[in-house]
Amino acid sequence: MRILRYARSIAHRVRKAINRRVGPYRFRKGMASSGPKRLVIGSSGWFDFGWIPTEQAFLDLTKPAQWERCFAPNSLDAMLAEHVWEHLMPDDALTAAKTCFTYLKPGGYLRIAVPDGHHPSPTYLEWVRVGGAWSGQLTNDHKVLYTYDTLVALFEAAGFRVELYEYFDEAGVFHYRDWDPQQGKIRRSKRFDKLNRDGSLTYTSIVLDAFKPERGIPISASAGT
Repeated sequence: MRILRYARSIAHRVRKAINRRVGPYRFRKGMASSGPKRLVIGSSGWFDFGWIPTEQAFLDLTKPAQWERCFAPNSLDAMLAEHVWEHLMPDDALTAAKTCFTYLKPGGYLRIAVPDGHHPSPTYLEWVRVGGAWSGQLTNDHKVLYTYDTLVALFEAAGFRVELYEYFDEAGVFHYRDWDPQQGKIRRSKRFDKLNRDGSLTYTSIVLDAFKPERGIPISASAGT
């Protein structure tokens, strides 16, 4: 087990080094294209066609000045952040949400996925809790374990209108609304996580879209069924 953790740690460092080297080039190339400006925040090299990958090394959610140098307010069509917000301290999480709000166009959206604190599996909760670890990890580096209500409250506080797609409630009941992976694929989700191939809900996330309201439209939250 110790050897496996060490090997995964080395692979993670190598991947980060590669992304630091090629990430800025991919970012500049994507921003120079004529298509919609859709960012993957903290991509770690994972992104689909039509999306522009970014990395913390050159576009840090907790450093608004970096965003100011790269974008004009109200200029981005969409953002995707899968398992990013749980790595931010609470104050930084709100700062990050407000930063995304600033640079999204009215009507644009931020698709979010984070681990689910209401998941009924003790094994899952051990993986994702603050200070926990997946098999082979030294630590997950999580700062917060969200539930659907605390995550919604965070993004509403930043000004967003929120729509929930996947989450467990307080009673351990799973709620699901269909969402379009072409609008931002969440790999750690009911449909796409490999651990769920047998039809189980072994690994899921809270999945939501946070919309920047069109001017004059009031902010309100809606939940899945």
